[in-house]
Amino acid sequence: MTRSTKTLFALGLIVAMPVVAFQFTFSTIDPPGSASTFPFGINPQGDIVGNYVSGDVIRGFLLHEGHFTTIEFPGATATIVRRSNPERDVIGAFIDTHGIFHGFLLHEGAFTAIDFPGATATLAFGINPRLDIVGWYIDSGGVNHGFLLQKGAFTTIDFPGSSLTRVFGINSRGDIVGGYSSGDNTQTRAFLLHRGAFTAITPPGSTSSFALGINPQGDVVGGYTAGGVSHGFLLSNGGFTTIDPPGSAATTATGISPEGEIVGFYVVGGVTHGFLAQR
Repeated sequence: MTRSTKTLFALGLIVAMPVVAFQFTFSTIDPPGSASTFPFGINPQGDIVGNYVSGDVIRGFLLHEGHFTTIEFPGATATIVRRSNPERDVIGAFIDTHGIFHGFLLHEGAFTAIDFPGATATLAFGINPRLDIVGWYIDSGGVNHGFLLQKGAFTTIDFPGSSLTRVFGINSRGDIVGGYSSGDNTQTRAFLLHRGAFTAITPPGSTSSFALGINPQGDVVGGYTAGGVSHGFLLSNGGFTTIDPPGSAATTATGISPEGEIVGFYVVGGVTHGFLAQR
């Protein structure tokens, strides 16, 4: 984990994507005692991972066959869980007693911290079956960059011309998704990085967007803002579908399984709940 290389890629654009209308059945996800719940990942076995807030403490969770297990990095003040791959490895981040963010991998029951060399903060967000890990880090100048950690070597990922890049997901084919900003960082756009080429993802009518998850088939989920309201989205087979559980005031779709099951979170009455959406 000592070699850092900079990567440059070609730029592509998604334009005039059609809107499609998949129908979903929604189930709510809330660990016992949770004040707020934020699922982020679902693996092929149907295991769901994410975070919940209890007693003002942020904890990770694993939901397996209907049973919740808390995940906490030893000695951390907060644990942020993001993905689980088919081998049930878990990726995320934790905050140490000095308030510093570090990434982590939970593999075969053992935690390993992940820190991009020279970074002031590192957050790991995605993992695939090959143990390729993606996330983002903050450099000494306060700039956000994406990263790929592959076979012990770090690669920086920056969307061309961006002032901020964050990477959130990677699938088994090595496709990467995230978000980027340009200029003063007031507007974020989702992106896909496929075979070395960047593609901006713009849901119709959106003023901002970010891509959080991608499955082996290349289906992408994330969130977008339109008219001041946050919605989840699915990009599948070249078309966008908005994802909003009934009654939701704000929704974000965060992860998608190979079978097309989607997890995320939504707000009702000022409280954030997790959801599972199935077609």
